[in-house]
Amino acid sequence: MDTKMSARTHHSANHRTDSQVGLDNIDQVEQAIFELVNREFLQGAFFQTLLEGEYSIGQIRYFAIQYSYYSRHFPRVLGAAISAMAPFHSWWMPLADNLWDEAGRGENGRSHEELYRTFLVSVDPNIQLDEHGVPKEPMSEAVGLAIQTFLAFFRNASPLEAMAAVGFGSELFAGLVMGTIGRGLKHSAYNQDRILNVFFWEAHADEHEPRHYQLCKDVLVGFKDPADLAIMHDVGASIAKSEARMYAQLHQEMLVL
Repeated sequence: MDTKMSARTHHSANHRTDSQVGLDNIDQVEQAIFELVNREFLQGAFFQTLLEGEYSIGQIRYFAIQYSYYSRHFPRVLGAAISAMAPFHSWWMPLADNLWDEAGRGENGRSHEELYRTFLVSVDPNIQLDEHGVPKEPMSEAVGLAIQTFLAFFRNASPLEAMAAVGFGSELFAGLVMGTIGRGLKHSAYNQDRILNVFFWEAHADEHEPRHYQLCKDVLVGFKDPADLAIMHDVGASIAKSEARMYAQLHQEMLVL
């Protein structure tokens, strides 16, 4: 069976024809997504406020709790993506490797859940967590919607759409976004009473996310047809915008605390 033909078996209802005109190669898709990330993420209210040190420590605590839910559910997203992959090891192994990273590659204390807890507890050493490490505070609608949008997408996604959703809709820019959050959390305004542990954010920016994207790109680079490039762009942009909305909505929720 031809891998590319299998990946193109269908273009699901998730895909809308709203792509940019003139995308000739994968580098141009990457550039278009990075422009979107700069506009929708980095220039957005959450990131600008964080970098300026204008949140209160109570607002940072709220963000830390809510992002813990997003991080906790991301392995489910990867599992859902694997279910939509073509049945070839070159397609599902990059996501399985990503999942193995989420598990800390079998090393004690290195799972992403455990790494995130070091940040969460540094924000609030007295935070109450249940036996699974879940905070008492409920997950916000903003985070829940972002997770459900991702999961729902994969139910009808073609293999190409699914790989584009993970690659261009998340991993391409995750290192930049998470590195920016880590840099913002180092602002002196957030580190007066205690020093925040931002290793979780820096590890993703410096090591994990660039590697995760490259594994996806190794598959996606084989699709050079303009129609496929349009699908990759449109899917990546749609999923990225969903995450950007989460940060924008979290910002609004933090303002009313």
